[in-house]
Amino acid sequence: MLLDEIKRAVREGEEDKIKELVEQALAQKLQPRDVLEQAMMPAMQEIGELFSRNEAFISELLCAAEAMNAGIEILKPHFTGAIRNKGRIILGTVEGDIHTIGKNLVRICLESAGYEVLDIGENIKAQDFVKAYIKEKPDILGLSALLSSTATYMESVIREVRAVDKSARIIIGGAPVTQAFADKIGASGYAANAFDSIQLVNNLLV
Repeated sequence: MLLDEIKRAVREGEEDKIKELVEQALAQKLQPRDVLEQAMMPAMQEIGELFSRNEAFISELLCAAEAMNAGIEILKPHFTGAIRNKGRIILGTVEGDIHTIGKNLVRICLESAGYEVLDIGENIKAQDFVKAYIKEKPDILGLSALLSSTATYMESVIREVRAVDKSARIIIGGAPVTQAFADKIGASGYAANAFDSIQLVNNLLV
C-alpha cells in the first residue's frame, strides 16, 4: 500500500524517495491530509519513540525529520488552505552557543505537528529574544543550548522576556538541560528531545 511505503520512507529518512512517493500519492488522488496524518506523522512518532528509548541515533531522527519536511513541502500547495496553524512559536539558541541540530529538529517536528515556527538562529542575546518576542507575539518561546556554560543564559532570557510579558510561556531544551534546571530558572516546560517537544507544546496550548 502506498501509504505504508510513504511511512517506511519517512522512517528510513529517504528524502528523494519520499518526494517521489508523495507525488505518486497525489497523482492517485489520495487526500493530502491522509498522507500526512496516516503515514508521515505516524512514521515520525515511531522514530521519535525509538529515539526516546535510545534505540535510534540522532542522525536517524534528523534524516527522518528532513524526509518528512520534504514531503510536507510537496503537500502544502494541495491542502484546501494551509496546514492548520495550531500556534506560533519562536525558537533560538542562546548567546554563546552556535549549535543548530537539536533546534532544527525541534522546528521540523513542531512544523510537522501543525505549528508555525520562526527560527531566529543561534548565538542570540537576551535583548534580541525580547525584541523578537515583542515583534512576533508568539504563543511560545523556545530556548536551546548544547553547552552547560551557555545554558546559564536561559535564565536571563526568561527574566527579560517576563519583564515585558509576565505570562510568557517559555520552554527550554538541549543536552545540559534537565527538568530540575527548568524548574529552577522558571521555565514553563522542558523537553528531553525534539519529539517530546510536540507533546510539551500541545499541553501548554490546550
